[in-house]
Amino acid sequence: MGDLSIWDLLNHGGYAMWVVLAFSIIAVAVGIERAVAQWNFLNHARALSETVARCLAKGAADEARSACERSPSPLADVYLVGYERLGRTSNENLASAVHRERVRVAVDLKNRLWVLGTIGATAPFVGLFGTVVGIMMAMQDIKRAGKSGLDVVAGPISEALIMTAAGILVAVEAVVIYNYFNQRLQRIALEMKMLTDEFLELLIENAPPGSGARGKGDGKDKDGKGGDREAA
Repeated sequence: MGDLSIWDLLNHGGYAMWVVLAFSIIAVAVGIERAVAQWNFLNHARALSETVARCLAKGAADEARSACERSPSPLADVYLVGYERLGRTSNENLASAVHRERVRVAVDLKNRLWVLGTIGATAPFVGLFGTVVGIMMAMQDIKRAGKSGLDVVAGPISEALIMTAAGILVAVEAVVIYNYFNQRLQRIALEMKMLTDEFLELLIENAPPGSGARGKGDGKDKDGKGGDREAA
């Protein structure tokens, strides 16, 4: 085993080590890509939510919408759906449309995580396949050499078992990265829901006159009078 070069190791087990190495690189690449995609996601979302809440509280609905249009946060797309539906549909349909967009944004954040799950599930089997192939090749070499004994067999078999160890190691790497981002996504999804619920409350309560949304003035007609009118 001491004379085994890196090139021999990569070619061992019917090139299965190359597959395991590719799995490792892909897992790290997906982890980096997801980290970049989620970098400061909550910070941008909270900043946008605070700005929109402050603008709606003082009746500056147009200013709040402009802040959404300028924001780099994906949560801005959720808020903009609310502005587009405001006054054009019922409050229930407006809330449904906003929450659908929120779910779409949450689903987008899960992109490519399935790759990590697939690598975590298949890498050990690829390593085991390489071990089996490596043992078969070692046995053929031993047969051609016409030698036997534990000292002759132990070396090739131990080299073949490296494939299994490598497959397990890459699987652990992929599963750790997957679990980290999955747990982080659950936190993001929960906070997005709370921010979206707060936005809907403020949007409906502070809807501009004539928008058709029912806020604080529910039960009053256009003249500002109560809903019950005296009979003529």
